[in-house]
Amino acid sequence: MESYRTPVLIGSLLAPPAVCALLTPFRSHFDNANAALVLVVVIVAVAVFGIRVAGVLAAVSSAVWFDFFLTVPYNSFRIDSSNDVEQAVLLMVIGVAVTQIAIWGRRQQANASRRRGYLDGVITTSQAVAAGASADDLIEQVRAELTAVLGIDGVKFVAGSKQTEAPRLNPDGTVARGQHVLKVERDGLPTNAEIELIVQHAGATRGRFLLTAASRIARPDLEQRLVAVALADQVGAALSTQEAIHPHV
Repeated sequence: MESYRTPVLIGSLLAPPAVCALLTPFRSHFDNANAALVLVVVIVAVAVFGIRVAGVLAAVSSAVWFDFFLTVPYNSFRIDSSNDVEQAVLLMVIGVAVTQIAIWGRRQQANASRRRGYLDGVITTSQAVAAGASADDLIEQVRAELTAVLGIDGVKFVAGSKQTEAPRLNPDGTVARGQHVLKVERDGLPTNAEIELIVQHAGATRGRFLLTAASRIARPDLEQRLVAVALADQVGAALSTQEAIHPHV
């Protein structure tokens, strides 16, 4: 977003007066409601970039320059007609509403894309398990997936069933320190300790992933945490299969 944020902000301020100036020669030949609709199109064009402040600036700028160029008295910020006042206010309100709708749509699209990415990661891991990928390769793959899904600094795998007192990411997606369930969405994952994600299959513990979120606050939502659990379960299934095939390994 940063690459186009500044040009969009500049455009949100300059496009409305430019459009109003272009409409000025024709202002006596069309109703102001039609000019307002043209400005709504300008606001929509800005809003689609998903930058809230730009959409609001475009709405305010459109209302101000609509008043200046297209309402009587012309070239003045005074409005004599109550209808023109209503149109200017509606233009601003509609502009802000359109911006909010555009931002909501972009957020929904981003969430859908994110979920698709999570699903692809789980499917890819499942396919690797089905194809008989080595446990080491699968662990490396899942380590990378966990780092990306949870937005954390890193992950390491430790084999064995040893239990510790570290905070734990549970199968239901909650994160607990002992008996205390942490509010991850509000406070983030613990930064002063590694978080255990147990790797198990059929009730047997095969190891654990240790999640590190030390350099910044990571707030993965419940969906992301459940994806992490699913990925760890895939490793548990792979390790169980390897043990069944090579019982002495």
